[in-house]
Amino acid sequence: MARNSNDQDRYRSFTRRAAMLGLGQLGLFSLLAGRLYYLQVVESDRYVMLAEDNRINVRLLAPPRGLILDRFGRELASNEPTYRAIVVPEQTNDLNALLDEMSRYSEISEAERDRVLREAHRKRSFLPITVKENLTWEEVSRIEVNAPDLPGVTIEAGETRSYPYGVSMSHIVGYVSAVSEEELTGDPLLELPGFRIGKSGIEKNYDTVLRGSPGNRQVEVNAVGRVIRELSRQEGVAGKATRLTIDAGLQAYAYGRLSGERSASSVVLDVETGDVLALANYPSFDPTPFTRGLTQLEWDNLVKDPSNPLSNKATRGAYAPGSTFKMIVALAALEMGIDAKQEAFCPGYVTLGNARFHCWKRWGHGKMDMHRAIRHSCDVYFYELSKKVGIDRISDMAKRLGLGLETGIDLPGEKSGLIPTRGWKVSTIGEPWQMGETLITAIGQGFVTATPLQLAVMTARLASGLEIKPRLLQEPANPDFEGDAPPASASLNIPERHLEIVRQAMDAVTNDQRGTAYRARIAIEGQEMAGKTGTSQVRRISMAEREAGVVKNEDLPWRRRDHALFVAYAPVEKPRYCCSVVVEHGGGGSTTAAPIARDILIEAQRRDPLGKSTAEQLARASKEDS
Repeated sequence: MARNSNDQDRYRSFTRRAAMLGLGQLGLFSLLAGRLYYLQVVESDRYVMLAEDNRINVRLLAPPRGLILDRFGRELASNEPTYRAIVVPEQTNDLNALLDEMSRYSEISEAERDRVLREAHRKRSFLPITVKENLTWEEVSRIEVNAPDLPGVTIEAGETRSYPYGVSMSHIVGYVSAVSEEELTGDPLLELPGFRIGKSGIEKNYDTVLRGSPGNRQVEVNAVGRVIRELSRQEGVAGKATRLTIDAGLQAYAYGRLSGERSASSVVLDVETGDVLALANYPSFDPTPFTRGLTQLEWDNLVKDPSNPLSNKATRGAYAPGSTFKMIVALAALEMGIDAKQEAFCPGYVTLGNARFHCWKRWGHGKMDMHRAIRHSCDVYFYELSKKVGIDRISDMAKRLGLGLETGIDLPGEKSGLIPTRGWKVSTIGEPWQMGETLITAIGQGFVTATPLQLAVMTARLASGLEIKPRLLQEPANPDFEGDAPPASASLNIPERHLEIVRQAMDAVTNDQRGTAYRARIAIEGQEMAGKTGTSQVRRISMAEREAGVVKNEDLPWRRRDHALFVAYAPVEKPRYCCSVVVEHGGGGSTTAAPIARDILIEAQRRDPLGKSTAEQLARASKEDS
């Protein structure tokens, strides 16, 4: 009886437990069913969208960078197709191992490997990184064939910047290079693999105009992110083509003409419009390696070169203008009412207190009026003239002719040079102005400095009587080769008779047998030039050396030789072109700089004698340059 009772208790207990287990299973099943219903029915739209996103990627497309053209429409900066390999870090398990594997198919340098790893650390893991650019067809084929071993790696077609005129144009056009971390602004375009921005010259100044607007494409990808097919594509809008006033042929000629010197620069302007036709520096640099990234050795060679090829000397080089400054003193004197026929005697020096100021001609020029003083470049005449005129009038006239102020040219980093005044010296040095400093300023020495571009502007204003401003950009790009009409220039408000006195003297400098630059004259009828020599002293000559005889430039180390300068315009009768040349440590302006300016002005008139670029000029220039 007791045994039956125990069996019944075990049976009831088993039944109870089985029922509880069944209820638990039923509850769990209900929970799972509810969750499945929630995910597949209630949240179905959301998860369909997420799944689609995993399958379909939208990627930005870099727009073609805008072309940079010369005045005749020749390409100074263009784009060439290229192929590059990119990797998405989150789609590969081990980036180091992937790079090892990839180097079997395309050589990857240590610098490239370091860059990729650095970018992978800096960027979000889903953003693609360029592993290698400018791949050959053979490299592209090897990578594509071995794609299964390279998860996350894809080949993309892109563009690279090309500079057909190379070193001769680099200081104007500039170059593009990779975006640095400091330059990231949140713009997704800047984070595209291989994207480049302007770092100098026109490329930098008009970077946002040249960039254009990005496009996009929808692609279907597999589980490892590899593109299976392209679903849609919207191309970006190319950057605007930018047309410059430069004549590429004249620029190349000027560069070649300067290349005989160790360090020199030259600027050619259209006297009537201010169009910059050439702006050359020698030595220069090749912009192409900057687009791919310089090696450390290439960079060291550039920055350690004593001739400083990276510097745009034409706009950033500040030189004492030497005797090219004397026309400014002459105009200031004429405006003050001093008669140009008034004479001064040059015995070879002038005394002021205990100081003696020497003329470049040791035994003096004798009696000089303004015309003869400019023709012979007599220092003593201008010493005497500056005593009467004073530094304030000289400074005012210099600024009206474009010195001491930035010209506003479309290039970054322009220097303003310096035109000293009494107030400048007190505020900068804390000392009052001295009369001796006025005398030194009158011959373009002392504190006064100017860039070759400013000297060209000064010459254009002397030749035209107008407030000419240099213009490097013709915008918008115009299919008509004559380009847009430049804005009208205001008058300098300098009486024409005063300007004519100075112009006749400059004519005598080159075309009178007694002129300092007669041997560098243009002997072609109708193309003659008027100019002014300058020799800028870079060392102090002691009294002992002066008594023993000043050491000649050619007997001095290069760094201690004088700078050679020359400014000129042509033709004399109807000025159309002006030119400035500065040869660093080149010795005398008449022997070194003047022949270069002469040849450049002859070339300018030969290429475009009417000074008006037309389609016919383009055809002729293209034929001659080919």
